[in-house]
Amino acid sequence: MALKLVKIASHKAENPTEVSLRQAFELLEPKLRPAFALTPPNPQEYFLLIKAILYGVLCETHLAKTHIKHLHAIVTDGYGLCVSSIVHVVNEFYVNLVEPVKCQLIKVTIEMIDVQAVGVHGLLVCLLRQIVGGDFSDGNLWLCFEMVSIFLSKWDSLLEVEPMILTSGLSTFLRLLADHSRLLSNSKVEALKHLEIEFCIRLLREQFSLCLKIGRDLVRLLQDLVHLPEFRAIWKGLVLNQGEFKTPTFFDISQLYYTVTSSQYTLLRITPEMETQLRFLLSYVKLGNQKRYQAWFARKFLSEPNRETLIIDIVRFICCAHHPPNEIIQSDVIPRWAVIGWLLKLCTRNSVAASVKLALLYDWLFFHESIDNVMNIEPAMLLMVSSVPRYIYVTHTLLEFLFLLVDNYDVNHHDIMVKGVLSSFSVLGKKGVIRSLDVLICCDSLSPILRERLGRFLPGI
Repeated sequence: MALKLVKIASHKAENPTEVSLRQAFELLEPKLRPAFALTPPNPQEYFLLIKAILYGVLCETHLAKTHIKHLHAIVTDGYGLCVSSIVHVVNEFYVNLVEPVKCQLIKVTIEMIDVQAVGVHGLLVCLLRQIVGGDFSDGNLWLCFEMVSIFLSKWDSLLEVEPMILTSGLSTFLRLLADHSRLLSNSKVEALKHLEIEFCIRLLREQFSLCLKIGRDLVRLLQDLVHLPEFRAIWKGLVLNQGEFKTPTFFDISQLYYTVTSSQYTLLRITPEMETQLRFLLSYVKLGNQKRYQAWFARKFLSEPNRETLIIDIVRFICCAHHPPNEIIQSDVIPRWAVIGWLLKLCTRNSVAASVKLALLYDWLFFHESIDNVMNIEPAMLLMVSSVPRYIYVTHTLLEFLFLLVDNYDVNHHDIMVKGVLSSFSVLGKKGVIRSLDVLICCDSLSPILRERLGRFLPGI
């Protein structure tokens, strides 16, 4: 029976990467059976042989151990070519892989960790990105279960060789837990939650200095989990008893507030396919022509039950990881603020809408010109200004939510929030993102109370 890597409709073209792997396997199949040649292959033969062996590992499950032994015998590049080939497979057509191949993919990933393969960090990241938030299908829950199991079972190896990958796991599973912890009466999710909690709590308790690398978004993620007893205890320690984390360099939660979260963590919750579609929309689609693209995106990624929480991650991605160049900003391509405005309209649950607004305004609270990027806060400002006067309710809602955050997000560090938001308004004006704050301060369409609060908050800016 013919080996099968992917399931593909008859009318669709074959994937070049899949074709390349299959052709290498077919060409070299006689050399993949014992006894193996003792002569080292030349560079071109080596390239083909690695691809052929990988195809055999993934598709010939009954011979996978033989293929792995063959791989170990010939490898000369620290497994770098093998790992990069696996990454291509995952990024390009993971969703179309047949189920046995997905299982083999996990096994070969574990093997790459065991041999400390070059690039294994990137392999784990690309697998984490295939876990879709708000997706409770069997396949998605299975991948999540397998990945958190890898992080737990290979803890010592990862900590020794790739410690930063543990922070990627933490960021991912904290975010997924926020979805999983709200689904009741599902035995598969309960078992998964147990593992996710075990991994996250262990890392927070034993390696908090590593966790600090995530930055301010760690606080946002933890706050979504304070309803769970294990994380309530973590939160109390973070706020009231920093010494329990046994990290000499950690003195106060403000250290996290002033650590900008790298976009690499933001990208973790966006699949490569989502990223490609969003970047296309924000780079090539003209304002006024976006509706059919948005409708397609919503049907593809947001139509399933519980998928609404993905909007939180998408907005964070748009603010922090997609910074278009000036030629795009100055063109008639749909701007980031307009896409975010559309996404806000898709929120049907108040809790999700609040989390989306927090994702949009989060960097405002801690903005410091010397460390922060104005592009992170630009979309919210332009959305507020551009919504006057036709969609004034959007302006009103965002300003009201911003002041609610200033007053209540962390009352013990209220001064940080005030300074951050004041700095945001100041830099946005200084950088020419808006011509003048008068468009808000003097906006008759805003409620008098909100307009007065804004005027008092922004004296002299």
